[in-house]
Amino acid sequence: MAGKKKEEDIRSVEKRTWRDHITDIVICLIFGIFTLICIYPFYYIFINTISDNSLVATGRIRFIPRGIHFANYVKVLSLKELPGAAMVSLARTVLGTIFTIICAAFPAYCFSREEYWHKKIFYRFVIITMYFSAGVIPTFLTYRTIGIYDTFWVYILPCCVTPFNLILVKTYMESLPQSLEESAEIDGAGYMVRFLRIVMPLCKPILATIAVFSAVGQWNNWMDTVLYTKNRDLQTLQYVLYRYLKEANTLAEIARENPEMMAEMNPATMLSPLTIKYTVCIVTILPILVVYPFFQKYFVKGMMIGAVKG
Repeated sequence: MAGKKKEEDIRSVEKRTWRDHITDIVICLIFGIFTLICIYPFYYIFINTISDNSLVATGRIRFIPRGIHFANYVKVLSLKELPGAAMVSLARTVLGTIFTIICAAFPAYCFSREEYWHKKIFYRFVIITMYFSAGVIPTFLTYRTIGIYDTFWVYILPCCVTPFNLILVKTYMESLPQSLEESAEIDGAGYMVRFLRIVMPLCKPILATIAVFSAVGQWNNWMDTVLYTKNRDLQTLQYVLYRYLKEANTLAEIARENPEMMAEMNPATMLSPLTIKYTVCIVTILPILVVYPFFQKYFVKGMMIGAVKG
C-alpha cells in the first residue's frame, strides 16, 4: 500500500504542467511582496534609530543604515523614571492578563451551563455593557468612590470583565463535548473540579487568545494613567516615554533658536523629535513582538473555533 501511494504521488507531481509551476511562482511572489510590505515599516523605523540622526532628520535613510550608533537607545533607556515605569507596565500587564483570564473563564463556564439560574438574564445584562458607556466623568467619580482612584488597582479591576472576551470563551465552551463533563459528574466530580481539571485544559486556545488581547491592551494603554492617577510612581512606561517625547520637542525648538547650543551638539547623535519617536516605537513594541510568537498558534486556533457560533 505504501509503495502504491508513493507511485501515485510521483505521478501527480509528473502530471503538473508549466502553468501549475507559473501559478506557484506567482503565488510565492505575491506572498513575498506582501510579507515585505508588512515587515518594511518595522525595519525602516529600526534603521532610523541606529543611523546618523542628521541624515534621519533630512529623510536620507531608506533601506540601509548609515553612521550606525546606539546613542538613541542609551539616552532613552537612561531616563531616571524608566525602570520604575517599566515595572509598573510589566506588573499591570501580567496581573491584568491573569485577572482577565480568570474573570472571563469562570463566568463563561457558568453561562454555558443549562442549569445556571436565570443565565439568559444575567448574560444579557453583561452583554448590554458593550453598547453603553457611562463616559469619562461618571467613570472617574465611580473609581474615586470605590477607592481605586490613584491606586495600582485602577489598571487591573476595570478591565477584568470584558463582554467580548466573555462571548468568545462562552462560545468555545459550548462547542466542547458534554460527555466529558457528564462522565466526570458520574464519578462524583463537582462544578469546580470539572471546571479546573476538564474545561480549563481544553480551553487553552481561546484563553491564549484572550491573553494576547489583554496583554497588548494593558501594555499599550496609557490614557488611564493620565485620567485616573496623579502619583508619579504609578506612571506607565508608555506615558513616561510620551512625556519625554513632548519634552524633547520643546528642547529641540529651544536648541534651534539658540545657535550656541546647536554648535555644541553633535548632529550625528543629537536627539531630535523624529529619532525619539522612532526609538520610543521600538522600545514599546519590542516586548510584545517577543511574546507574540509563543501565543500565535493558540491565537489563530482560538479565534477560528470561538467564532463558529454565537
